[in-house]
Amino acid sequence: MIFMNRKLCAGVLLFTALLIFSGACAKISAPAGGARDRQPPVVVESIPQSRATNFKGKGLEISFNEYVVLDNISEKLMVSPPMKKKPTISIKGKSIVVVFEEKLKDSSTYTFYFQDAIKDLNEGNILEDYQFVFSTGPILDTLSVTGNVYNSFDLEIPEKTVVLMYRDLADSSVKKHFPDYISRLNLNGSFRINNVPKGSYKLYALKDADNSKSYNLEDEEFAFRSLPIEVTPEKNFIPEVKDTVKTIKIVKAVKAAKPAIKALASDTIPGEHKLILFKSLRKNHYLTGSSRDLPYKFVYTLSLPPDSSAFNFSIPGTNPESYLIEKTKDKDTISIWLTDSTLYSQPQISTIIRYPFTDTLGITGYKTDTINMRFLAPRTGKASKVKKPEYTVETNINAGTLKPGQIIVIKSKTPFKEADTSRIRVYETTDSTKIKIPYSLKKDSSDFARYFLKSKFIPGRKYLYIADSAAFGNIFNEITDSTGMKFSVREEDSYSKLTLNLQNYEGGRIIQLLDKSEKLVDEQYMKKDGKIVFPLLENGFYRVRAIYDIDGDGKWTTGDFSSGRQPEPVSYYPGEIEIKTGWEVEQDWDLSAQNSKIPKLLLKRKTK
Repeated sequence: MIFMNRKLCAGVLLFTALLIFSGACAKISAPAGGARDRQPPVVVESIPQSRATNFKGKGLEISFNEYVVLDNISEKLMVSPPMKKKPTISIKGKSIVVVFEEKLKDSSTYTFYFQDAIKDLNEGNILEDYQFVFSTGPILDTLSVTGNVYNSFDLEIPEKTVVLMYRDLADSSVKKHFPDYISRLNLNGSFRINNVPKGSYKLYALKDADNSKSYNLEDEEFAFRSLPIEVTPEKNFIPEVKDTVKTIKIVKAVKAAKPAIKALASDTIPGEHKLILFKSLRKNHYLTGSSRDLPYKFVYTLSLPPDSSAFNFSIPGTNPESYLIEKTKDKDTISIWLTDSTLYSQPQISTIIRYPFTDTLGITGYKTDTINMRFLAPRTGKASKVKKPEYTVETNINAGTLKPGQIIVIKSKTPFKEADTSRIRVYETTDSTKIKIPYSLKKDSSDFARYFLKSKFIPGRKYLYIADSAAFGNIFNEITDSTGMKFSVREEDSYSKLTLNLQNYEGGRIIQLLDKSEKLVDEQYMKKDGKIVFPLLENGFYRVRAIYDIDGDGKWTTGDFSSGRQPEPVSYYPGEIEIKTGWEVEQDWDLSAQNSKIPKLLLKRKTK
């Protein structure tokens, strides 16, 4: 018995030692694990086969070599020709199942463009630009249409834009019917509509605000080709892909070159057709909005200036002297300033407005609305006290200097009352003298919170501006404290000058000087070719834009589809112009190429 126990103990000890040893050996010799999967899913089978003809089925099934997921498929999937009813899409094992919710068109080539919606389950590797093509007829259409879309005024690449193509050449088709072919604009501003038959088509681009696939809202941004396009075998032919293995090898080669392709994607790839996207002017009168962001200020905006038609405002039971009505220069925005504190302290005020309104028959008359204007004051703790800010005004005197010929602008956050000019003085100063000089002070006719102060300020001299207490006050009976400000007028030779020699365009043009972020610095009008000078420039990089003033009204005019008018062309000087102190830069500019611009992304690389 003892012998057996000894044998049993020895066996247990041996077995335990073997377990420990084998565990230790396994830990030491275990593989470190394979490389991370960086390959996108690969199609291994499909029903029907890709590029099949005479297809009569009611859906698709596409199988992959691994499990996949769909990212925002309802938005990303583009079907061309488009379907009125979106197909139902689901995941079944390693397959994507697409069920059609409507009958397919006869003898048509369908392209299902998934963009980047398909990716593998584990690592999220994206199958980019995947397309599935088949035909319901005996042949597969193999032609294509390519092009680019640009914003009309700045020629940048628009976002969320679709390209529509119609067999029906009537202008009404894009407003009433689904397109025959559709594609989405790429990030580089180019598009390509594949698998198109030979023929004549009308081509459009659209920011489809209501996802209707038609141009049915006047606020939608839109582009059109004035004449039909001709699709022929000689243009943009797509070779048929016969060898799937070769295709996979090409995809792998593309993946290997991904950094270079990513850099290329930011450039604009030129296509055959150029579309200029614009928003047409509104033609109907209506109220576009109302707001009360401050307790004492109401804002109403109209779709169009009321012209001779009146905009009337009232608050029932309130004296009209308890508010002030201010209209912008174009008269399409009306601000109401409440001056009675017992009135504007109310969280809700009922207002009545009467304004021009165009009905569904296109007849413009007047409409009267009652609008409740609400203001909810921000919450503050019970113990906290809100200190009323002091009433102050601001000027455009930057760093104590003015440009030669510059007017002093005095700005308030609320409308001014009449200023007391007896309390305002301007002096020319030296180290030992102070001479009072005359000035004029005028209120801006379209902005009740702005004054212009003019005087004969001479470059190279110093000045002193003094405004005594209560020189300025607002409609709420708040007044300014006394203030004084020293400033000088810079010499002209402390600035730089840009001269442009414009050539090869007959007709009027507006030349705009822009800063690096494309904000307007200055603009001038030219009736014919010649030299134009922009003086008094600060250091920095500038861009220049030309507006081709075809209608001669002195401003840029947008397009209008109903009259067949394209937006007035613009062009940018090809690159940025560097200006440094004391420089006099002169550049020639050929204006013969319209709607021409180096995109911002490409420009950044060129100037590095």
